[in-house]
Amino acid sequence: MDFLQSLDSLQKGFWIIALISGLIFIVQSILTFIGSDSMDGINADFDGNLDSSEAPFQLFSFRNLINFLLGFSWSGVSFYSIIENRLLLISICFFVGVLFVVMFFLIIKQLGKLAEDNSFKFEETVNKNAEVYLSIPENKSGLGKILISVKGSFRQLDAMTENEKIETGNVVKVVRVENNSILIVEKFK
Repeated sequence: MDFLQSLDSLQKGFWIIALISGLIFIVQSILTFIGSDSMDGINADFDGNLDSSEAPFQLFSFRNLINFLLGFSWSGVSFYSIIENRLLLISICFFVGVLFVVMFFLIIKQLGKLAEDNSFKFEETVNKNAEVYLSIPENKSGLGKILISVKGSFRQLDAMTENEKIETGNVVKVVRVENNSILIVEKFK
């Protein structure tokens, strides 16, 4: 690190912040890829409620601090010899640091859209067609079974009918859900 000795204090500061934050960023990235970054481990010291369900990430986190410092310091290293006015240089570096945090936020927001909820809900079966797996007795006198596809997976569910008996192999339509787990079906016409 002999090259730091010949630099003036502002340029040396940019380089030190860039090297340290770059090293921490690399470690964070490696930990992310191996799945060891479940928590940042550092909490903001104020009473703001940022844990709403719509916030995809916490604004004041160690990861965002590192993102800001990366943008701030590397833009300072890059533009130091180009921009003579030091106040303008620091302002541009601050803006680039904020831009890094915003870009990280947008990337995380887009990745969040890729998440898919594959949990099964009985309400999703209404108005869908199914095949009778075990015959369904008439007039709600007993349970039968249907085979239905919901979100790309087949499920074998309990079913009743309010009409005549429906034999195995017939196609039925789910009319409604009763008792949160029994499907009321009718013969498909």
